[in-house]
Amino acid sequence: MAMVFYYSMFALSLLLVVVYAFIFHKHFDHNLTILVVLVPIINFGFVVMGEASLIEEALVGLKVTYIGGCFLLLSTVFLIFHTCGLPLKPWLRTVLIAVSVGVYATALTIGHADIFYKGMPELAISNGAAYITGKHYGFMHTIFYVMVGVYYAVTLAAIIYTFFKRKQVPKSILILILLAVTVAMIGFFGGRFITKDIELLPATYNLGMIIYLIIASRLRLYDPSDSVIDTIIKNGDTGFASFDNKLRFLSTNDTAKVLLPELSYLKVDKPVQSSPWIEANLLPWMREFAIGTEQDSRLFEIGERFYRIILSHLKVGYFRRGYQFLITDVTPNEQYIRLIRDYNAKLEGEVAEKTAHIEEMQNKLVLGMATMVEGRDNSTGGHIKRTSDAIAILVEEIKKDNRLNLSPSFCLCLIKAAPMHDLGKIAVDDRILRKPGRFTPEEFEIMKTHASEGAKILSRILDGIDDQQFHDIAINVAHYHHERVDGSGYPKGLKGEEIPIEARIMAIADVYDALVSKRVYKERMSFEEADKIIMGSMGKHFDKSLEPYYVSARPKLEAYYKSLEEKGQGN
Repeated sequence: MAMVFYYSMFALSLLLVVVYAFIFHKHFDHNLTILVVLVPIINFGFVVMGEASLIEEALVGLKVTYIGGCFLLLSTVFLIFHTCGLPLKPWLRTVLIAVSVGVYATALTIGHADIFYKGMPELAISNGAAYITGKHYGFMHTIFYVMVGVYYAVTLAAIIYTFFKRKQVPKSILILILLAVTVAMIGFFGGRFITKDIELLPATYNLGMIIYLIIASRLRLYDPSDSVIDTIIKNGDTGFASFDNKLRFLSTNDTAKVLLPELSYLKVDKPVQSSPWIEANLLPWMREFAIGTEQDSRLFEIGERFYRIILSHLKVGYFRRGYQFLITDVTPNEQYIRLIRDYNAKLEGEVAEKTAHIEEMQNKLVLGMATMVEGRDNSTGGHIKRTSDAIAILVEEIKKDNRLNLSPSFCLCLIKAAPMHDLGKIAVDDRILRKPGRFTPEEFEIMKTHASEGAKILSRILDGIDDQQFHDIAINVAHYHHERVDGSGYPKGLKGEEIPIEARIMAIADVYDALVSKRVYKERMSFEEADKIIMGSMGKHFDKSLEPYYVSARPKLEAYYKSLEEKGQGN
């Protein structure tokens, strides 16, 4: 009966190894692999011990089973620290391994010296299986028990600390870890109290391994480095290529070969040959790549395509073993940006001859770009024209007393820049920009990036124009029109006069239009309700010093929006 149990546990442990091989992922902690491999070996030790006919044979099996206390539990400690995200100094890891090796070395003296066991134990038979009796423990066996107890205490401390101090480790995982360790300890210290005829350790080891397999499969769901990288590779949008420290080719994926066909001709572990482009561009880049630099990015034009390539160090553990490239085809974006830049350069070349005409063309280009962006956003039709007209109305009132000391050229530039305030939405994915409803918090965070992206795009488009004032005002309007004077806005959280005056004026026109216009997620608000919100936000959202100008402009704003409704142009 006992041998049936031992053989069953050994067979189950082998089956669990097969299961582990099936679910194995390269990002699994190597200590889990050690644990999975050791359990069948230890269970086989119980089979050898149970089948023994001589005490010498039984002692061989016994010595194998002591691997569990010395190394299986140590691997469990390392695995728990890794799972909990707790650092373990290399020197401490080395000391723990040395202690386990030393203790196990003394266990191998059983039957030969009185260090671990005193004298020679005896062999007995019960339930059809041999077992060892007449054990008299030596002082190293006491050290062995102390070591096991310390390992268990350390794992409990790590679990408890992580449970209360580290929110990023799922509580369900910690509970499973605690269950696995506790089951092993019950089998180790309490098995003989449950039954004296059969060793229960094989069952507890298998149960612990099952729990750890469950933990391993669950942890992959919580680890973005696994899921994100696998998804990127599977989707085929990004290429990867790697080289060792001697600049020999290591590996690449199919996407990289499509993006850069020259990678297909490289041979693994061989220096780059018969690839002029890689030899002229990537190899010098790797040679120049400083050790202290984490990554570098460059844009390459190959034929009619543009590729953004990011270079970083290839690390294995703590060591830099080479270089790796992340390759992305950015042709559509780059062609668009270059088209705008080239067209802007053409306009600049004609400034001296036809300044007025160029300004008109530039205005149409800007408005056309803004209209194109707005055409992608199904929730803000006509927003650009309405806010531009609203800015003109506000500026007209501001110019009447000029207490803000705004020059005529400033006011003209502000009116010209108004259509560009949402240009950054070109960088927002259609899935979010065209969503027919309110955004989730995550989607809103992405949507908020349009302010910074708009500033970046305008900086590139307007780079080099003679009118520096228009350049600065346009960028400020795009970048800061969602800032609030109380500091609760975005993207920078600026307060009061930290926000450029042009952005503070733009904010009133932008919000007013949003309130009195219909959106896919709301109906238009009455002028009275909108006015109440605007006035209530003075000094919080809006600059209090602009309140008089808004109040004086309010009748004209209402008349303007009513005229749009009558013409059927209101949204």
